[in-house]
Amino acid sequence: MNKKRKDTFIIILFLAPALIIFFGLIIYPVLNTIYLSFFSWKGIFGSPLKFVGLNNFINVLKSPSFFKALLNSFYFMIGGFLILMPLSFILALLITSKLRGTKLMKTSFFMPIMLSGTAIALMWVYILNPTYGALNVILKAIGLDFLAKEWLSTPTLNIWSIVLVNEWTYAGYNMLIFAAGLIAIPNSIYESAELDGCTGIKKLIYISIPLSKESFKIFSILCITGCLKVFDLVWAMTKGGPNRTSEVPATLLYNEAFTFKSFGTSSAIGVILLLLGIILSFLLTKTLFKKEE
Repeated sequence: MNKKRKDTFIIILFLAPALIIFFGLIIYPVLNTIYLSFFSWKGIFGSPLKFVGLNNFINVLKSPSFFKALLNSFYFMIGGFLILMPLSFILALLITSKLRGTKLMKTSFFMPIMLSGTAIALMWVYILNPTYGALNVILKAIGLDFLAKEWLSTPTLNIWSIVLVNEWTYAGYNMLIFAAGLIAIPNSIYESAELDGCTGIKKLIYISIPLSKESFKIFSILCITGCLKVFDLVWAMTKGGPNRTSEVPATLLYNEAFTFKSFGTSSAIGVILLLLGIILSFLLTKTLFKKEE
């Protein structure tokens, strides 16, 4: 065996465990989901699969529940771009500044993402409880009784409550993405800008934000894909209720599979979400973040 073949064999040997895990846990489930989306199956081992062609996709696309769930995902995207993105960028500016206490800030801001999604959801369920929840108790104590609501039971208000909890949870994680981009900007650029009279807020507008373009691109792709597949917070806080008003595609997919035993329809929803994520990410990178010539 010559040296080139030996090196190739060693490379394959080292990559094999990762490739096996990748194909076993990602590629195979995706391909199997696409396969099942063309069949009717109750999820019982050994039961026959009935080929139905595109009927599962047609039924999903005709369902008002699916489009209501997509609308709720769109609310998550709105919250992501209008609330989470600027909040995370501001936090990144704080922890990369020369202010005192930045180490404490880093720990405090990042702490929510270190908790499990279920723990965060249960904590906020108690905070938003209409009877004894901390939020309503505080509002009543300061004379703002009219603002006290049934946060997780009122349509539209419930999904926006979960959206805000989601932003609180992931602000620290996205802060690190923006902080990495800010740290990568050489100090010499800021120094040169100061000599040309670019100081204060001008440095933020003309240097920090434009040179953090890749960080914004990464955030955008993660935001879109994350909003389409959000599940844990919604399921733990409302289970998609009441009356499906806070349903998202992932909870709809779960209910179709494990409540109604319709694995074909559930797989079709999964395939549609996969295609939506790919298409939206592609369009975003080709339009808003296209490379300058």
